[in-house]
Amino acid sequence: MTRTVASLSALLLSIVLLISGNAFLTTLLGIRLSVESVSPDIIGWVLVCYSVGFVLGTLYVHQIIGRVGHIRAFAAFAAIAAVVSLMYPMAISMAFWACLRVLSGFSIAAVLVVIESWFSSRASNSNRGSLFAVYQIVFYLSAAGGQLFVNVGDPSNFMPFSLAAILLALALVPLALTRMEAPIIEKVQRISFFTLARESFTGVSGALICGVLVGGFYALGPVYATLMGLDVAKTSTFMASAIVAAMLLAWPLGRLCDRFDRRRVMFWVAMLASLAAIAVSFTGASNLWLLTLLVGLFTGLSAMIYPISVAITNDRMESTRIVAASATLLLSYGVGSVIGPVAMAELINLMGPKGLFVGNAGFLLVLAVITSLRITYTDDVAVEDQEQYVPAMPETSAVLTEMDPRNTEFQASPEIEEMVEEPMRQSG
Repeated sequence: MTRTVASLSALLLSIVLLISGNAFLTTLLGIRLSVESVSPDIIGWVLVCYSVGFVLGTLYVHQIIGRVGHIRAFAAFAAIAAVVSLMYPMAISMAFWACLRVLSGFSIAAVLVVIESWFSSRASNSNRGSLFAVYQIVFYLSAAGGQLFVNVGDPSNFMPFSLAAILLALALVPLALTRMEAPIIEKVQRISFFTLARESFTGVSGALICGVLVGGFYALGPVYATLMGLDVAKTSTFMASAIVAAMLLAWPLGRLCDRFDRRRVMFWVAMLASLAAIAVSFTGASNLWLLTLLVGLFTGLSAMIYPISVAITNDRMESTRIVAASATLLLSYGVGSVIGPVAMAELINLMGPKGLFVGNAGFLLVLAVITSLRITYTDDVAVEDQEQYVPAMPETSAVLTEMDPRNTEFQASPEIEEMVEEPMRQSG
């Protein structure tokens, strides 16, 4: 396994540079718009355009990659993402920035499809679960580390935007020099949204509301921190802590999901996250450690709603439909991530900074009510019949769902097994 990961070192380096650069840029934009005294509702409309572009990208980039190939597509879209980063300081125009956010979201989606296809192609039947975990750890640590770059320079000048562009452009280098063969990207199948909702309404609702919560927080968290009077250094720590909390809570909640009925776990996660959100709304910035702890608890629990939703849905799916169901859940999450920044920005505009967490608490209570009603009126899946819990990530493309260890459709051919094991034998 270690040798397989080593053989993917170029790919992992590209992931680190890409995710850290993109996470850094997202936080930087929220801070810069706050510095420019832009109204929170306008900020929400501008930043939500990234989610719009990302959703469009996951739906349509397969056609582009199929025509031009992986390397060319990766080079083109990584270059676009880097150029877009350099264009923000050229004109402080909300319409202009909204267009740039759409382009950025589309480009990042395209690059992730390429990277994740390559990553998935290196998986065999024996190592795909481990590679799936490695990808998630690298992704989360890179996103958290990217927040710390916000301290590098004054958000009101061009230098931080240039640094973001440098990181995104450098992500080109490892993959451009790789000798790995380009994988084949197959068309991702999806189950109809309404069909899936009939089979697992709790799962679809959870994915949608998780998109609202996580999308709203990552877009407007920096705005909240700025309005609360936190400086740039404290804001970067605030955002990084929230991402690390999501990673740290994945394992213990996964253990609970394998030992108890998952809909009841979902109910209590939603309730505890709503209590944490309400507590944040009453906590001032004077006690930064308490504020960071409560926000970390809120974001960590909220981020876990998506993988629990996937697990609940998969418990009701035939194994051959898991990939299609997961792709539809990702789309549901994407729709929620479009709703979140706009809805939360309006609440901040009406109620001040606490509106972000009051709104989040409201959505979480809605999810708790939905889950409670489904528990009351529909049958449970016995704990011993539940599928293995996997901490799935929503901030990705549907390609990676093929590596989900629950997907029994994944059967690497002998040729692929040979390709994966060959680097080990050569290095051994």
